[in-house]
Amino acid sequence: VRSFVEKPDLATAKQYVASGEYLWNSGMFAFSVATFLAELTEHEPAIVTQMTEAVNKGRTDGIFFRFEKTAMQRCPNDSIDYALMEKTDKAAVIEADMGWSDIGSWLALWRASAKDEQGNVVTGDVILEDVKNSLIHSNDSLVAAVGLRDTMVVETADAVLVAPLSRSQEVKKIVNKLKQRKRDEFHIHKTVYRPWGSYTTLELHERFQIKRITVNPAAKLSLQMHHHRHEHWVVVSGTAQVTNGEQVIPLYENQSTYIPAGTRHRLENPGTIPLELIEIQIGSYLGEDDIVRFDDVYGRRETTS
Repeated sequence: VRSFVEKPDLATAKQYVASGEYLWNSGMFAFSVATFLAELTEHEPAIVTQMTEAVNKGRTDGIFFRFEKTAMQRCPNDSIDYALMEKTDKAAVIEADMGWSDIGSWLALWRASAKDEQGNVVTGDVILEDVKNSLIHSNDSLVAAVGLRDTMVVETADAVLVAPLSRSQEVKKIVNKLKQRKRDEFHIHKTVYRPWGSYTTLELHERFQIKRITVNPAAKLSLQMHHHRHEHWVVVSGTAQVTNGEQVIPLYENQSTYIPAGTRHRLENPGTIPLELIEIQIGSYLGEDDIVRFDDVYGRRETTS
C-alpha cells in the first residue's frame, strides 16, 4: 500500500475513482496481535500507554470487565484508520471484486435491505399510508406514517429519530447535543445490564420510578441502603430471597415487600429460573448514586445497583 487515505473530501474521492488507480477500503483488517501492538506503539504510543493502564488497573465485575475509568478518559479517541493505517508502511492490500457495504448508516441499511413494492424497508409494528422509499423501524410502539418520501423513522424504547435518509449520517450531531446537554440517553439505555441480571425502566417521574428487574439464577444484588427512596417489590415469576432489615424472607409469585428508606436490604434468586419482579421507587431523589453498599459478591464499590 503506497497510501491510505481515510475519508477524503468529495473532490478528492471523485478524482481517485476516476483515475482507476485506487481501491475502496472495506474496513476488514487482518494482523497478528504482536504486529498491531508494535505498529500502534510506534505511531500512536499514547493509545497503547493509556489502554495498558486501563487494562492493568481494570477489574472483573461478574461477567463484565471494567476498564479503569481515568485511563480510558485520557486515551486518544481515534480510529484504526487514522491512528495506524494512514501511517504504517507495513500494509498490504488484496483486491477483491465483490459487492460490499459496512452498513455504516441507516441509508446504507435501507440500500442493503429487501424492500416492499413502494421501496420501503419496514420492521416492527408499522402502518403506512402513501409512503415511499423510506425506512420505518419500530422496536416497542406502533409507528404510523402518512405521505413520507425518502425518510427514516426509527423508534426505540428511549427515543425516536426522524430524518431524511440522505442525512442519516448526521445522527452524530444529535449524539453530540445529547452529550452537551448531559442527557441520560447519551450513556444509559432503558435496559441496563448488571453482573446479576438486568433492569428496565418502565416509568420515570419526579417522585416515583417503576422498573422491571430480572435476577439470574443463583445471583444476588449487593447488600445496600438508600437514603432518599422507599422501594416496593412485587414478584412476577420465580422465587426471591429478600433481606429486609433484620429479616430474611422468601417471596413467591404475586407476593410483595416494602423496604423503607434507610433500611439495609438485598435481593437474591435462589432458584433455577430467572426471577422477574416489579420495583416501585418513591422518594425525593431517585438517582442511581443514592446507594450505600455494605457487601457485594462482585467487588463493586461505585454507585451501581
